[in-house]
Amino acid sequence: MPSEKILAAKKQNIAELVESFKGANAFVFASTRGLTVAQDTELRNELRKNDVKLQVIKNTTLRFVFKELGIEGLDEVFKGPTAVAYSENLVAPAKVMSKFAESIEVLEIKGGIIEGKVASIEEINALAKVPDKETLYSQVVYGMLFPMTKLAMLVKAVAEKAQEGEGAPVAEEAPAENAEA
Repeated sequence: MPSEKILAAKKQNIAELVESFKGANAFVFASTRGLTVAQDTELRNELRKNDVKLQVIKNTTLRFVFKELGIEGLDEVFKGPTAVAYSENLVAPAKVMSKFAESIEVLEIKGGIIEGKVASIEEINALAKVPDKETLYSQVVYGMLFPMTKLAMLVKAVAEKAQEGEGAPVAEEAPAENAEA
């Protein structure tokens, strides 16, 4: 049985992790076993650029932490070494981890949590395909402006056609045959 000192240290560690995870909106769990130092460094640098934190934590500790956070159903995810990528940004952890999982064979996404709900690998990959904010904004603006642009082009075409009609000579009426008969 562990000593009181060890138990207190573990409880303190769990409390710190719970506090750290409270602000996160998205978690991606992955197996990083087999990454080279260069691959790990590149992954961590990319995550840092996107304000995503990455920690490798014991599965037992993760079970306690997420139980404290009120999230259950992760027993299948917490098998084997588990790295946790998390952020306040909903899309960033999924986007970066999925990108690296495609290019690095040994990096395997195991699942995740999206806004407090357990997410499957498919849901994480779908979230990773969501465009960034700037792209979404431009798509919305384009969607709003397109009908007005189309209308303006149509009005312009009608106006040009009307102007062409004004400048063209009008065909004279053909004389009626036997009009006086």
